[in-house]
Amino acid sequence: MVVQGDIIQQILIIQKKRRDMSKIRMTGEIRTDYDCEAAGLPAERWGEAVFKIGDEELVLEVSVEESVIVAIMAGEEAVWKGTLEGLKKLLKGEITGR
Repeated sequence: MVVQGDIIQQILIIQKKRRDMSKIRMTGEIRTDYDCEAAGLPAERWGEAVFKIGDEELVLEVSVEESVIVAIMAGEEAVWKGTLEGLKKLLKGEITGR
């Protein structure tokens, strides 16, 4: 288990790296119901959030290298990858997935 002092130290390291980075194109945040929050995580090209549920993983990956590309993975077999605009259309029911 990560203690609060470790989290603060990690945030300070990230903030120093942020100052040293060439170009931050997006930032990430994650929050939990335990009042844990990590905000302002810098990324130049991509970011990934991984949630482990037992033996399963739920992964959200965002790339901003060219256009915005989003990948959602639930385990090894269930994967969707496309543009941000495509994801919006999928969620609105304007297009279908696989």
